[in-house]
Amino acid sequence: MSPAGKASPAEIEITKDLTLPKLLLWTARRYGDRKVAMREKEFGIWRPITWKEYLDNVKYLALGFTALGMERGDKVAMIGDNRPEGLWAEMATMCVGSIGVWLFQDCLIDEVQYIIDHSDAKFLVGEGQEEVDKALSIKDKCPELERVIWDDPKGMRDYDDPILISLKEVQRLGREMEKREPGLFEDMVEKGDGDDICLLFYTSGTTALPKGALLTHYNMLKMGQNLMRVDPCYESDDFVSFLPFAWIGEQMMSISCGLQAGFSINFPEEPETVLENLREIGPRVMFSSARLYEQMVRTVQVKYLDASFTKRKTYEMAMNIGYRLADMKFAKKKIPWWWKGLGYLAHITVWKKLRDHLGLSRIRNAYTGGSAIGPDHFRYFHAIGVNLKQIYGQTEIAGISVLHRSDDIKFDTVGKPIPETEVRITPDGEIISRSPSVFKGYYKMPEETARTLRDSWLYSGDTGFIDEDGHLVFFDRTKDIIVLSDGSRFSPMYLESRLKFSPFIKDAWVIGDKKPYVAAVICIDYGVVGKWAEDRGIPYTSYPELSQEPRVYGLVEKVVRQVNKGLPKAARIRKFINLYKEFDADDDELTRTRKIRRGFIEERYRDIVEGLYTQADKVHMDTTITYENGRVSRIRTDLRIAEVPLEEEA
Repeated sequence: MSPAGKASPAEIEITKDLTLPKLLLWTARRYGDRKVAMREKEFGIWRPITWKEYLDNVKYLALGFTALGMERGDKVAMIGDNRPEGLWAEMATMCVGSIGVWLFQDCLIDEVQYIIDHSDAKFLVGEGQEEVDKALSIKDKCPELERVIWDDPKGMRDYDDPILISLKEVQRLGREMEKREPGLFEDMVEKGDGDDICLLFYTSGTTALPKGALLTHYNMLKMGQNLMRVDPCYESDDFVSFLPFAWIGEQMMSISCGLQAGFSINFPEEPETVLENLREIGPRVMFSSARLYEQMVRTVQVKYLDASFTKRKTYEMAMNIGYRLADMKFAKKKIPWWWKGLGYLAHITVWKKLRDHLGLSRIRNAYTGGSAIGPDHFRYFHAIGVNLKQIYGQTEIAGISVLHRSDDIKFDTVGKPIPETEVRITPDGEIISRSPSVFKGYYKMPEETARTLRDSWLYSGDTGFIDEDGHLVFFDRTKDIIVLSDGSRFSPMYLESRLKFSPFIKDAWVIGDKKPYVAAVICIDYGVVGKWAEDRGIPYTSYPELSQEPRVYGLVEKVVRQVNKGLPKAARIRKFINLYKEFDADDDELTRTRKIRRGFIEERYRDIVEGLYTQADKVHMDTTITYENGRVSRIRTDLRIAEVPLEEEA
């Protein structure tokens, strides 16, 4: 039985002729108006949408798309925040037999142009004025683009370009089409096949231009089925959809698992209200990148710093108990009754309220993926009673191949393969995998496809090993591993995640490949460090000024020295520099999934890298930064280089 008291839905038989639209049709007819399929918060009120309403909106959009000339195999680009209309447009596209291509909401114009042109998108569905402006500015450079469809009418009154049409008008055309050709929608859905391409996902492009991965209905359905064979989802569950639809992880939950389990999807009012809306819904299942979990921990740490002495001591005692219990759980040791009693006391005094504050009061399974979460963050969530699990996978395997089991969690691994998935390690340490969810190849990139797909095995480009318990240990991207001064290999991501456990550090970039020592470039958290400075009467006017304040350097040095403890001598950070800004995807320093583009920033900040390996005490910077609206600003500043003595020298 499910935690809500309802039996788990019978496992759906996934055959080669089953598609996501066929499953939508079956699920919507099963629940009709009796169950809520999704909710959206608008003007402070959660608006429910039943499964029948979900299907009706998809149907009229699909028929409207057909009336506008959409055909099987066409590409449909989509961009906007997570909203019901976005999901309807995606499912309607699949119902016609076309292929959905999602773009990240904050893509700059050049990125939008590249993806729309490369994918040969015939239609673009945008949320509102911002997306329409991007489309109109690049339409002449994208010869295949015929129609731009918008949803939000705000600011659209004076737009009269013939390429534009509203989503409501498309649905009106769909209703007319149904009157002329009743049964057409069901016929289009029935023509679909499991081996048809349903989604074209552009990878984040950490080293080069994004590559378009082709995924089939069968890929997506089998991945969701095998994930839920490990962790069942139930029709009574609530899920909050806030990750970009352009990220495979969101599709994994909202589409693959959502349609099979029949749970309710909840859309936040705005991206900025995600944490507040999480608390209102109290989801049973949650998936997010490491960034959100890191932000949650940072939020708690900041409140701890501002709390009274009594509250701080109560919190510290509860956390000490939690860490002890978590470590016993990881070690699979029997927990003595007195520790269980202490755990219950910590639960009622601290953890229960803390989980509720984070929106995790009802959570059964919380997943993190995209990049490995640091061991400190992982232990933290288990210490407060949150069943956090690491997911490992790639877009090219429909999102997931490896997962922790609830009774077998090791914080330094990513778990074991899900059913029907094989994982092996090549002689040179590369992780390769094989499953029914492996993609069909990259769009218009046969050489890249041949390099990645060999004898049905997916070559990940990641380095790792399988431990004695059968768990996969993900080390790092092969290209990102550094060779230390003693010749040993080391993952910079491990050090970066340890640094980011401090509330004062938002981002970190660790370097040292074949260098005499390890160094770091630090991006302080402007809000947290700014509050710390104000409490101490330290004046500042901007991020660059605050980052170079000597007392802020002292604050960061304490964090670095703490992280250095316990590390091999060659892996310890010897020098660091506080950057004058945060890393930003708009400056190409991060991918849209917030991963560091190491090759790019090493070239961009070449002067900083060189300065960290000289006797200089500062580096002069003369560079530019790009704002979201495309405006470019020039920055001239001096950055101080700080040296950190080794522990035995301190």
